Parts: sequence; structure tokens; C-alpha cells
Amino acid sequence: MLSKPNFPALELKNFHFQWPGQQAFTLDIPTVSLAVGQHLFIRGASGSGKTTLLNLLCGIHRLTSGEIHIGGQLFQPLSGAKRDAIRASNIGVVFQQLNLISYLSVLDNVLLAGEFAGNKLPDAKARAQSLLTALGMSEALWQKPAQQLSVGQQQRVAIARALLNEPALLIADEPTSALDADNRDAFIRLLLSEANRCGTTVIFVSHDAQLAHYFGSVLQMDNLAAGVVPINTVQPLQPTSAATQTVAVTQTTSGEQTPC
Repeated sequence: MLSKPNFPALELKNFHFQWPGQQAFTLDIPTVSLAVGQHLFIRGASGSGKTTLLNLLCGIHRLTSGEIHIGGQLFQPLSGAKRDAIRASNIGVVFQQLNLISYLSVLDNVLLAGEFAGNKLPDAKARAQSLLTALGMSEALWQKPAQQLSVGQQQRVAIARALLNEPALLIADEPTSALDADNRDAFIRLLLSEANRCGTTVIFVSHDAQLAHYFGSVLQMDNLAAGVVPINTVQPLQPTSAATQTVAVTQTTSGEQTPC
């Protein structure tokens, strides 16, 4: 059994942001607290500020006022270099375009996350291999350049890279927007299954309301003042197949997890 810390994975307090000199656009969130292992769906239309919010959570932009705590540590007052170090070590990101280095091997793409974090895990290579194996990437593929992989294989590498440093948070920035429904659903099931195994908190951002039923809670960009609410109070979306019904059950976070 994995022990859980006694602080939230992510906590926002009196979160306020506006671009200097601009009054029309603001982001205001009174309070948010995400437990370790919780999965949050952030839903919003294009232009609603989703990317700005993610950049604030990652420390790329600074809040106008308020607090962001990542893994129990106050994030915002730190210097740019210290925020970069925390981001590299404690926040995994799955990008919309995946952002793999095409000429690097599968294994080296995953290990790159460790390089950015200053190799904080002495067993990074063994951990990368374990993650790839758990994600269905056989050893025969580990030395293959990323550019020779299928889209599904590239997605698995991106998930392994995001989880390598055992981050408190995994942020997925519309990674399914270019996928058809079957591949989209398969990707989300894989991502959440592996995050559950590792006890990682997931923030998944999308404009697509049909994805909401995979998640336990939602933050709506057009109603940030409401904060995080249970998904069934927002929209009673029903799983469309037996496969999605199974996934909805396996997302439940429990104290017992396979070591990641």
C-alpha cells in the first residue's frame, strides 16, 4: 500500500489573474483543493482561458494575487529558476501535440523528463522501462526512434514521460482533440489507469463535454466561482458502452495501489 501525504496535491487560494492593462479578461477562483489521486476535468470553449490557467498552474505565468500550492509547497513567490525546478520534478504534462523528440529513441524520450528534473531518481532508467512495460510498450520498441511509432505508441511514450518523475500532478492539455472517438476513449482510459496505478492527480483540459463522464469532478471555465464540483451535479452524462462503464469504475482512487 502506498502512503499518501497529508496535504493536497494542488491547492488554490483567492486565485486571481488579469493581463496587465487589460480589464476585460480575468480568472478568479476562490478556492480549489485536489486530493492526491483525484481526477479533475476542466471544461471550457476555445478562448475561455484554459491555456492561460494551465500556464499559471505550471508557473509559466505569475498570478496577479492569491496562492498556488503544489504538493504542499507555496509555488508563486519562488524565483523563475525554482519554479522551473518544481515544474520539472512535480508536474508532468501531456501536450496536445505530444512533443516527442522525433529522432530520439522511445527510452531516451522518456528519460528526457529526468534530465530536465536534474535526474532526481537514481533508478530513472529502470523506472522508465517499468512504465513502458506497464503501458504495453515491449522491449523491442525501446530503442526505436519516436518518428517510427504509431500515434497510439507515441501517446504511450508521452504518458510514460509525464509520469517518470513521480509528479504530484499530471496535466493533459487537450491531447485528444485530433483523435477519433475510439482512439480518444482508449487514450483517456490508458492515461487514467496508469495515473491511478501511480497515485497521481490528473487535470485534464478539454472543450469536449462528452469526456466529462471519465472524471469525478469538474471545473467549468464559464463558472470558476463555483469551484470544483462533482461531475454528476453538472451534466448527467452516461457511458456509451460497456468499455466506458468499466473505466468509470476503475478510476475510483483507493488506498491500495500497485507501486508505480
